[in-house]
Amino acid sequence: MDSSHGKKRMNVEDDDRLSSLQDELIHKILSFIGIKHAIQTSVLSSRWRFIWTSMPYLNFSRDDFFRLPKFSEFVTHVLSGRDNQTKVSSVRLSNFHGKDSDVIVEHIMKYAFSHNIQQLDVACLPQNNVEFPPFLFSSRSLKRLSLTKENFSAYERRYYSSYVFKATSTWELPVITTLYLDGVTLCCDDNTDKCIDFFSKCANLKNLTKLLYGRI
Repeated sequence: MDSSHGKKRMNVEDDDRLSSLQDELIHKILSFIGIKHAIQTSVLSSRWRFIWTSMPYLNFSRDDFFRLPKFSEFVTHVLSGRDNQTKVSSVRLSNFHGKDSDVIVEHIMKYAFSHNIQQLDVACLPQNNVEFPPFLFSSRSLKRLSLTKENFSAYERRYYSSYVFKATSTWELPVITTLYLDGVTLCCDDNTDKCIDFFSKCANLKNLTKLLYGRI
């Protein structure tokens, strides 16, 4: 009995120590898990009830939901429930696939870009014909951009072709410093008369990583 009581007391004390942290530190801790699980912490106490609404880090994964409509409802709930005065520091979108997901992804991106996003990581499952919204490449706040084609094995990495992104204009990302492209092929649009200099308006770009694999 004494041992059990001691463990319960220790758990309560640990919870109290976490609750006493500043919001910024709690946000940082919650940034390591998906937004779905971060919201679930709201049941812990009144201190945690609305902590997720001011999180500057949003981590969405399609794997967290079996059905796409449920995921769409969740995204709407998160974005409408956030404190609109809070900036979105970073967004991670993972395991997205299919045209139906594109609408949800664009909805998240539009919200993030309207809240001065600084870091964006997009990781999609292996497939072709992925379309990135044009506004993704025109931002005055984005500092780090990562576009990754997720794969499950070395065999799949050889087998699947890369995403082909056809640009119609130069990317306007004046403050971007880091660009990471894994399995994304850049090329000029067929309708343009000459090849486009993608990065001529990325004056602060310091780190560029481009990995290419498979067939085009």
